[in-house]
Amino acid sequence: MIFRTFVAVVLLVSSATLVNAQTIAITGATVHTVGPDGTLENATVLLRDGVIVSVGSNIDVPPGAERIDASGKIITPGLISPAGQLGLVEVSAVSGSVDYIQRGDRFSAGFDVADAYNPRSTLIAVNRSEGVTRALITPRASSPDDSGNASHVLSGLASVVQLGTDGAPIVKRGAVVLVSLGETGSELAAGSRAAAVLILRAALDDAIDYGRNKAAYERGDWREYSISHTDLNALQSVVNGVTPLLIDVNRASDIEAVLRLAAEYDIEVIIIGGSEAWMLAGALAAANVPVILDAANNLPGNFDRINARLESGAILAQAGVEIAFGGGSATQTHNARNITQAAGIAVANGLSWDGALAAITLNPARMFGIDDVSGSIEPGKDADIVIWGADPLELTSYPEQVFIRGNAVDMRNRQTMLRDRYLDSSADKPPAFRH
Repeated sequence: MIFRTFVAVVLLVSSATLVNAQTIAITGATVHTVGPDGTLENATVLLRDGVIVSVGSNIDVPPGAERIDASGKIITPGLISPAGQLGLVEVSAVSGSVDYIQRGDRFSAGFDVADAYNPRSTLIAVNRSEGVTRALITPRASSPDDSGNASHVLSGLASVVQLGTDGAPIVKRGAVVLVSLGETGSELAAGSRAAAVLILRAALDDAIDYGRNKAAYERGDWREYSISHTDLNALQSVVNGVTPLLIDVNRASDIEAVLRLAAEYDIEVIIIGGSEAWMLAGALAAANVPVILDAANNLPGNFDRINARLESGAILAQAGVEIAFGGGSATQTHNARNITQAAGIAVANGLSWDGALAAITLNPARMFGIDDVSGSIEPGKDADIVIWGADPLELTSYPEQVFIRGNAVDMRNRQTMLRDRYLDSSADKPPAFRH
C-alpha cells in the first residue's frame, strides 16, 4: 500500500512537472488579439501544450510556468500567407526543385501539390523567422513544356500548412481549388477569355452530373466527361458548396463573370489578384466574395490592370468585403514575409491599422476555413504568436520571437547564418571572410 502511494505521488509530481514545462506566460505586452477582446495593454498570454489558454490583463500565472517578459513589446497572431509555393520550390529557375506547376489533361482540379510539400525547405525558415506561421501552398499554371504539355484552366488543389517543426505540417488538405481566368485563362484556352469560362463551366457541369450518377459511372455505364475521374472527385466539394474556387482574375468585367458563375452554380469563390475589384466593391460585398490583393499594385502592368490603385484595400474593406494581402508580388514565395509591407502600404492609403492586421491573420484563416484554430489570439486556438519590438507593419520591424503551436521557433535561417558568417572580418579569418 505504501509502495502504491509512493508511485502515485511520483506519477503526480512527474505529470505536474510536465504540464509546467509546457506552460508559457508572456507578460506585459500590448496584445492585438484580432478577436473579440481587441487590443489589450499590459496583458498576459498564457500558453499550454501548444494552445492558448487565456489572454488578458489580470491572468494568474501558474507556479512553475516559464515566464517571458514582453514589457514594451507588441504581440500579434502568427501571419498567414494566403498564396504561394512555400515548400514546393527552392530555386525557380531550377526545374528539379519546382513541384507546383500543373500541366496536361490527366490531372487538373485533382492535382494535389500537398504530396510534394517539403517542410524542410530553406525558404520556410526564412519566412517563419519574420512571423509567417501558416501558408496556403498553391499549384500554378505555366507555359507548355518541351513536350508540348500545356496547363489547364483548373490548376488543382491548394492546402494550408503550418511552418513549425513539430506535428503534421498539413493543416488542411484541399482547402481551395485554383482556377485561372482573365488574361491568364485566355492564354490557357487558346486565346479566348470566353473559352476559359466555358472550360470551367463544362468541368462544373460534369462534376454535378458525375455526383448524381456516380454509381452508374462506377458500374461502367459509359459517360463522356471533359475532365478525368480524379478531377471529377476533386470538384464534388466545390459543386456542393463546401470548398471554394480560388480564381485568379483582375479585370472588372472578368470579376463580373465570376460573380454570375458563382450565383448560377451556388458555389463559393475567392478572388485573387483583383486589381480592379474595387470597382465592384458593392457587388462583391453583397455576394460575400473575399478578395486577396496585392496592396502594392498601382501600375497597369497589363490591360487587365489598367485601373489598379493603392486605395483598393480601403475601398473594398469599407464596402464590407473581406480582404487579405498576397495577390501579386507579395505571393512570391521567397518573399511571403512581405505581407507586412503590403499591409503597411494599405494603411498608408486609407485602410485602418486593425483592418490591415486582420488582412494578414484572421481574414485568410476565415477564407480557408481554419479560423477555428488560427488567425487570432483567443483561448482554445493554436498558440501561433509573434512578439515584435515595434509596429509590425513598419518596414524596418522584425519579430523578436515566433511561436508556432506553442513552440518557440529557431530564429536562425540560411540568410542570417550567412550574414553572421561574414560579419566578422577580422584579420585572423581566412581571406574569403575578409572585406
